[in-house]
Amino acid sequence: PERRISGIYSKKDLESLNFIKNNRTSIKNPLIKDEITNRDYQKEAIIRTLESYEEGHRKALLVMATGSGKTRTAISIVDILTRNNWAKNILFLADRTALVKQARESFNEHLPELSLCNLLDNKDDVNSRMVFSTYPTIMNAIDEKKGRDGKRIFTNGHFDLIILDESHRSIYKRYQDIFNYFDAKLLGLTATPVDEIDRNTYRVFELEEGNPTFAYDLKEAIEDGYLVNYELPQVSETKIMKEGIRYKDLSEEEKEEFENTFDSFEDIPSEKVNKSLFNIDTIDLVIKDLMDKGVKVKGGDKLGKTIIFAANQAHADFIVERFNALYPEYKGGFAQAVYHKIDYVDNLIDKFKDKESYPQIAVSVDMLDTGIDVPELINLVFFKKVRSKAKFWQMIGRGTRLCEDLFGPGLDKDKFSIFDYYYNFEFFEINKRGHEGGIQRSLTENLFNVKIDLIKALEHLDYQEDDFIEYRQALVDNIVLLIKGINRERFNARMRLHLIDKYSDSRAFGSLEEIDT
Repeated sequence: PERRISGIYSKKDLESLNFIKNNRTSIKNPLIKDEITNRDYQKEAIIRTLESYEEGHRKALLVMATGSGKTRTAISIVDILTRNNWAKNILFLADRTALVKQARESFNEHLPELSLCNLLDNKDDVNSRMVFSTYPTIMNAIDEKKGRDGKRIFTNGHFDLIILDESHRSIYKRYQDIFNYFDAKLLGLTATPVDEIDRNTYRVFELEEGNPTFAYDLKEAIEDGYLVNYELPQVSETKIMKEGIRYKDLSEEEKEEFENTFDSFEDIPSEKVNKSLFNIDTIDLVIKDLMDKGVKVKGGDKLGKTIIFAANQAHADFIVERFNALYPEYKGGFAQAVYHKIDYVDNLIDKFKDKESYPQIAVSVDMLDTGIDVPELINLVFFKKVRSKAKFWQMIGRGTRLCEDLFGPGLDKDKFSIFDYYYNFEFFEINKRGHEGGIQRSLTENLFNVKIDLIKALEHLDYQEDDFIEYRQALVDNIVLLIKGINRERFNARMRLHLIDKYSDSRAFGSLEEIDT
């Protein structure tokens, strides 16, 4: 069937497309290599995806519980598509640097014959058959990476398949230009439960709501013995964590500390309490709970691998500081903060993944919430509020992986513990879908939108006096100037040249319709 593309294919892309068309072989009954994927549900996911492509669909969505082997399933699909001449160039996208690195390592292990490039490293050959990247990096690379002839390397027909790790709606809202630009098949991977995936995601993959290409949930995986379940130990609680804290409830010493730290005397949100000295008792309570009730290894002598999900960098640093004060015998890296500004943070994550290395406790700020594989992980501490159910399930998924001999020969991991101090479980039971995070617009975009809203509002009959008319025209002139300043060579600008041309003329703003704004 016909489809809209973002631009005319280059000669090289047309030749590649023609080669695939004339040389590809059927993928309906594929040879699936057991050394890559050997579980029945993985093979079913592979077969359903390939059948969908064979039938002419260009998009597939796999819903698989964290730890059930989404990446390996994707590797088998790539292996079959490349062996049968359905795909030459592949793009793998993830939203975290660590996930990009981890995916490249997995593909390199199982498909060593495929040339690979981690676009974030600037070391690998960008002409490799498979490219790994974050979304912002590939956005920039489309315009910036040029061949010897000075032309774009990543043309709109360059990739035959794009794999999207942890597909969710914020990705499509924020980076939809990538998918509109590249004319490639899509393979979406997500651990979000089927009934929690929003309708827009299904719409992107041209699927009926609630009916992905394949689904295998956490309950099935636990029942089949491929993942372990969690338990929630009874945790200590404080009024601060449940309700926040009010200024009037503080002691005189705490009020003094508060006045030196905060600007107003309104209620203090729970998240801010962790930054101040008066909350030492709360953090100490959580740390002691973990050390007393957390699952131990080495015959019960050593706390097992643990992630504490912290609210922000200051919070994470303070938790580590308090841990070292409470347990000076563990100073030297037993507990360490993990966030983007930490020097050599990727090396720190690698050490955490090594069962024999420290840190034993990783106090994470958004870096270990999704996609990191640590089978030895046995304790999760929610020391912050989570309001996206999709993210919440991904965070829980950090602990679900099997681990043989964790407690000694023949003593395998059969469950893990979750310490929930901010009532996240109760929240998601009461509010089925949680608070999904919106897309944060830049200041420039917000100012632009405000000006457009003003231009439209000033059309009203109440604002037809000279001062209002002059002000409206000044706003229009400013917007036109901004639009004329857009780099027309940017790939996402080229897809909207008709709009850029239209609104580069102030006459187009004579009477704005809702569709214009």
